Amino acid sequence: MAKRILITNDDGIDADGLIRLVQAAKDFGEVWVVAPDGQRSAASHSISLRNPIDVYPYDFPVSGVHAYSCSGTPADCIRVGSLSVMPEKPDIVMTGINFGYNVASDIQYSATVGAALEGEFQGYHSIAFSEGLNGLHETTDKYLKEIMAELVEKEYKPGFIYNVNFPGCKLEKCKGILRDRTVSRRAFYIDSYKEVKKLDNGGISYMVDGTFAPTSETGTDIGAILDNYVSIGLVENLC
Repeated sequence: MAKRILITNDDGIDADGLIRLVQAAKDFGEVWVVAPDGQRSAASHSISLRNPIDVYPYDFPVSGVHAYSCSGTPADCIRVGSLSVMPEKPDIVMTGINFGYNVASDIQYSATVGAALEGEFQGYHSIAFSEGLNGLHETTDKYLKEIMAELVEKEYKPGFIYNVNFPGCKLEKCKGILRDRTVSRRAFYIDSYKEVKKLDNGGISYMVDGTFAPTSETGTDIGAILDNYVSIGLVENLC
């Protein structure tokens, strides 16, 4: 049975990953896009409470979908999209395809995952999709529809979303799919802050300065990605 699918992302409505996700989702039902009008990475699960949210019809490059740009956060997009823009509530929320992995401790900052968590909070079966930063889409393009077909038929599990990450490797290097991955407590980066400049009145301007230091971990999302597997796992919502 065809699904009503609401899609957003955190890289903005023009992002290549969003376009590819929407194109794949068309095979599974009626697609609605409500996505940020610009970059909203690391906005986590934040929503707008003290300013209006502007929504405009958008000429999306995939035909046959209902598309709107939104001035709010990705979580705002899910809220206003499902509660006001769509004439009926969605069966499924999809977010992504994020430019960069959303695994391990990075999940708590991710607005791609945050928007999916908002979808779950509203009572919708929700799936987040992410991939590497290096522009290699071969593995994603190979497995995206297969995994989408599997997950859209899953029963909604209250309190949980599905989180999918595609390794940024050439297809021949991908070892397959690992399911039931747990969320690692590790991180890709060891963060610090560097001083950018001195400010007036004793202030200092700082900029985040992370050191890339990945460590694999058996059974987890970060372990799967570092070993060139597609990672599928459940992420628990806060309530």
